[in-house]
This record gives sequence, structure tokens and C-alpha cells, in this order.
Amino acid sequence: MEIKKLKHNEVSDFRSLVEIFKTVFENDLQIADNGQLGKLLANPDFLVFVIKTNNEVVGGVSIYILHQYYSIKPVAYIYDVGISPKFQRKGLGKLLIAEVCAFCKTNEFEEAYVEAETDDMDAVNFYKKTMFNKIILATHFTYSFNK
Repeated sequence: MEIKKLKHNEVSDFRSLVEIFKTVFENDLQIADNGQLGKLLANPDFLVFVIKTNNEVVGGVSIYILHQYYSIKPVAYIYDVGISPKFQRKGLGKLLIAEVCAFCKTNEFEEAYVEAETDDMDAVNFYKKTMFNKIILATHFTYSFNK
């Protein structure tokens, strides 16, 4: 098992991870083409870490780097975290979050944060098992433009 940060040319591993996200989050959205996935991976403010077992992607995380105007240190917004169902409940998610936090600390981020919907008890319970510092309850407002 290895955890690695994807490089800009590792689009096939990124696509495999997004397939896992689709399964875990039970969505039927179409995955963007390889050009768009490569564009995301080339963006210095977007990171992807994957967990591989026997050279197969079994989970991972996508992160957006947010730059602040009150601090020179960036913040990592953990956007999606997912582990393939047959590899869940083996501690891989916690290892992944720990790796991301170690990366952020080494690279002098101010903090990393992740949001979970309050009624998604699997996600909430998972994050409560990680080494977080605080929980902030918030209300999420969405503005959609594709309707």
C-alpha cells in the first residue's frame, strides 16, 4: 500500500479515483474528459492524493488550496475523500487524512478543513475518528447556475 500525491500527467489514476467517488457518493454525474482532468491536476492550487494497493487506486482525496488575505499561509480545503467500498473500515481513510495533514504541516499551511453534511452520519463518524482540532457547525448556502 502506498499513498502518493498525483503529478499533472497521472490522469488515469485521477480518473480511477473519481470513479471511486462516484460509487461512494452514489452519484450518476458524468466524469469530465481527460483534458479537463489533466487541467485540474496541472493547477497548482489543486491537489490529489491516492492510495494504491498492488498498483490499483483504492481511494484518495482531492484538495483545493485557498489563499488568504489575513495570512500568508494557505488553507487546504479537503473537497472529496473516498475509499473503495471493499477497502473501507481498514484504516486507510485515517491514514490518508494523516498523510494530507503531514503534507500541509510540512508545506506550512495554516490549517486543513473538511465539511460533512450533518445527516451523513458515516462521514461525521469517520471524521470524528481522525486527529482534528475543532468542529464548527455551519449552514451551507448554495447558488446554482446550471438550472
